[in-house]
Amino acid sequence: MPVNLKFLSLGVLVFQTTSLVLTMRFSRTLKEDGPRYLASSAVVAAELLKIGACVLLVFKDTGCSLTALNTVLHDEIVNKPMESLKLAVPAGIYTLQNNLLYVALSNLDAATYQVTYQLKILTTALFSVSMLGKRLNIYQWLSLVILMTGVAFVQWPSDSVDSAQKDLSTGSQFVGLAAVLTACFSSGFAGVYFEKILKETKQSVWIRNIQLGLFGVVFGLMGIYVYDGERVQEHGMFQGYSALTWAVVSLQALGGLVIAAVIKYADNILKGFATSLSIILSTLISYFWLQDFVPTSVFFFGAVLVIAATFLYGYEAKPAANPSKA
Repeated sequence: MPVNLKFLSLGVLVFQTTSLVLTMRFSRTLKEDGPRYLASSAVVAAELLKIGACVLLVFKDTGCSLTALNTVLHDEIVNKPMESLKLAVPAGIYTLQNNLLYVALSNLDAATYQVTYQLKILTTALFSVSMLGKRLNIYQWLSLVILMTGVAFVQWPSDSVDSAQKDLSTGSQFVGLAAVLTACFSSGFAGVYFEKILKETKQSVWIRNIQLGLFGVVFGLMGIYVYDGERVQEHGMFQGYSALTWAVVSLQALGGLVIAAVIKYADNILKGFATSLSIILSTLISYFWLQDFVPTSVFFFGAVLVIAATFLYGYEAKPAANPSKA
């Protein structure tokens, strides 16, 4: 059963990661009549869905008892305001990050985004060393060097890109790259901060996700008011929503739950395999379906380096067995 759960969680991770990137990119570039949906609104909707899913999981853990569910939520969230307040920092950063991903995929093709976003491995590693006191082995340091080299190749300008794609990316490529790099730093810091909180307390990961979601909704609504307040007053918070938009929102809400399952059931090697498969699928679909990406030999070389770095970072050398004595 654990083996089945391991590969099931990884399969869902590949599906969620690939589908989210492609549907988000498609939804942000699709030409439609009327106003386009607000990214800030979609972030809030995803947080609300995630809260609902986590409440259902806590409800299941409490034996499907509404009384027990109410007691747990009251004791762990309402009666512990200072514990809940600790989640305000990562919640705010995650809200910023989720908004930045929409900006990045509005300006970068899915393949370039997927590969570049793997720099979050580097930022997470550096924050883990500085905040948690972790020690990286020689393979992990080497993988970080390979990772940076690979991403540099992916972002290397190429004259072989046709003029149509240049017209699409000129003027916005920098914005997309800046957004994804900022998201990498925010992802690394928030992830390590959240891990530090989880290790300091014994609360359920689902309770922690509910707390994160509640603060995420507050920060998200603030973002809507500041950046899109006039548009919301004019056309409403859910303007431009379609079935595709709700698919993006659902996939984004699913992301945190899938990662939690992968952490519980899988290891770093298989997680790296899932990430690599997602990069390959995103590249193929971006080229054949979305047709917003023209692959070059430099890009492929960089992508191979990034995939290799992903595997190498999760590699754990096994100690050599002592030879048996005669």
